[in-house]
Amino acid sequence: MQNKITQLFGIEYPIIQAGMVWASGWRLASAVSNAGGLGLLGAGSMYPEVLEEHIIKCKKATDRPFGVNVPMLYPDIEKLMDIIVGQEVKIVFTSAGNPKTWTKFLQEKGITVVHVVSSVKFALKAQEAGVDAIVAEGFEAGGHNGRDETTTMVLIPSVKEKIQIPLIAAGGIATGRAMLAAMVLGADGVQVGSRFVASPEASSHELFKKRVVDAQEGDTQLTLKELAPVRLLKNKFFKDVQEAYAKGASIEDLKILLGRARAKRGMFEGDMEEGELEIGQVSGLIHNITPAAEIVKELMAEFNQAKAEIQHY
Repeated sequence: MQNKITQLFGIEYPIIQAGMVWASGWRLASAVSNAGGLGLLGAGSMYPEVLEEHIIKCKKATDRPFGVNVPMLYPDIEKLMDIIVGQEVKIVFTSAGNPKTWTKFLQEKGITVVHVVSSVKFALKAQEAGVDAIVAEGFEAGGHNGRDETTTMVLIPSVKEKIQIPLIAAGGIATGRAMLAAMVLGADGVQVGSRFVASPEASSHELFKKRVVDAQEGDTQLTLKELAPVRLLKNKFFKDVQEAYAKGASIEDLKILLGRARAKRGMFEGDMEEGELEIGQVSGLIHNITPAAEIVKELMAEFNQAKAEIQHY
């Protein structure tokens, strides 16, 4: 399958594995790349030396393209970028910041740059900054999210209407049918997060993976918009946040409640009650832990089947 996204990245299928904190290490990224998609290392949960280790291991595990997702709020971002350049990574996805900050620097080093946005406004800013492609992520997505609560079904055609560069859809995509829907709406490819969390290769804790596959519709909710909007599975920590809101908690109160390393505690260390459990709404459609290569295969098989079916309408 050849289109703008497969050509841009040199991959077989227009499927990008999201660079998720505490889930997207070298095992997952290399497995997705080997299966024909684009694997991403999630640098947001890695110290610079850890990122370098994962890049080196990913290079050994695959000879296909892979990339790194870098949240620009990361405190040691200069060190991360130096490692990315030094290790000759060819693809970088940036998020959570101004795309103008690093796009030109990376492109001058021969790196393809993609920026993640949650609105038309930021999509236009990213295009103006000169990025090579955009990920438009809807409100359904797990982890940190847009404040406007625009759903993927509305966001993708809205962004497509305004930009000229390749567009990748994200948020609520865990099946081939959803992939086809996103591309009918104007996307050139899809970024899949939550589905790949429920894989043996994901570096997240087994207890977290089990909670993801056990999740039902309505088990996640966006919260902490005053700090950084984040979609979480409902657990004791989530309930504590809701109780804090009910008591009129200030931003400072919320910061104290959140504390440090709350996401690591939940998703990586396996504390299902006090940890922060970031996952998308689509977790309600994920029912098993499946190898990453099988996930890619299933996505493409269902995509092609759905595409054939709608030709009858």
